[in-house]
Amino acid sequence: MPKEKVLHQLYHSKIAPFVPSALTELIGSRGVDVVKRVGIDVVKDVIADVLCGRNLRDSTEMLTRRRIGMLNAATLIFFVKGLSASRRFIDDLPAVAAEGLTQRSSKQERWMLQWILGLTGKGVQNVLRDSDRALDGYRAKFIATNKDILKQCENEYGPVAGNIVLADGSNVALTWQMLLSLFCTIGSQTLAIRGSEKSTYGKLFERLILGSVLEILDFKLVPYPPKETRLVFWLSSRLGARESDATALIQPGQAVRFDIGFIGRGNPEISKDKVSRFEREVEIGGKKFYSATCIIVDRIGERSKIVEQAKAINGTIVQMSMSFWPQQLARELRSKVGFDHKLCDMPTARVGSYLRRAVSELRIERFVEAISNLIAEEKDEPNQENDEK
Repeated sequence: MPKEKVLHQLYHSKIAPFVPSALTELIGSRGVDVVKRVGIDVVKDVIADVLCGRNLRDSTEMLTRRRIGMLNAATLIFFVKGLSASRRFIDDLPAVAAEGLTQRSSKQERWMLQWILGLTGKGVQNVLRDSDRALDGYRAKFIATNKDILKQCENEYGPVAGNIVLADGSNVALTWQMLLSLFCTIGSQTLAIRGSEKSTYGKLFERLILGSVLEILDFKLVPYPPKETRLVFWLSSRLGARESDATALIQPGQAVRFDIGFIGRGNPEISKDKVSRFEREVEIGGKKFYSATCIIVDRIGERSKIVEQAKAINGTIVQMSMSFWPQQLARELRSKVGFDHKLCDMPTARVGSYLRRAVSELRIERFVEAISNLIAEEKDEPNQENDEK
């Protein structure tokens, strides 16, 4: 079946004929799709930057900006195609969107319908309280407000003039009504995508970075349960009461469990939760392992007591905001479990170039494959909890 037809099967409302396939693909892309979209080399650059202390969000901002820009452009095409088919396209959109949101729909269609009404997933929760009954009242107020804005723009700025012509011959006149509806849609779109990107990049790069730093420290990625017990690790597992992002075996009877999160000093309660639920002893493959704990976070506040709490469970906290934090991680592992690596005593001036060279030699594709299997088991809906922050 042609790709275009497959993508259009995700839509059942009246907007279906006008949605570009690129718009559908961009809405539906998941963390592992980022690697395919931007390429392995770009992903390696981001990983190397973070290992050298750079902020992940700083490194991924241009990736987010690229996705938003392409979504905005595809949304413009959607409006032009719709208006080319019907002069009443903009007038009918709110009713079409509201009707579509009361029906069973794909994630791609639901998000697009929400954006048309100036909503995001969070907005549906907070403004509509997830109630279909509230949707009719909201739609009426939305239409009335847009009419008021339209009059105000015409009075204050006068009419707009011009045409948008596409390569396929579609030709529509620019009007305030068309522009305001477009701006409303891409505004909500930007909020939603920024919220979901934060979660998407977090899930993807947390694991990529953790896997990368462990391989740089000479651990080998293996499936669970492991057949070897020396210098091996696997990503994401639940051992005992607490799930960890990675578990590494130093030697028979000696394990280290890792938790990683891009948690800043503004979220101390999350970090505190991370250090409170790891056991000192776990069972792996039917054998008991003494377990140390390593929590890797973005940064913690100066007055935080989390470091002391981690020590109480024979754990340690490493901050990614510190330059060349993998060296600190190696030193902590030497202190806690007797693990040694050349990074431990390497002069600071050499660490940056060493890390970048090591990342360039990694086979990131293996991590992507392992991570894609993990993400496939997780909830399909990207996190929009922070789309309005």
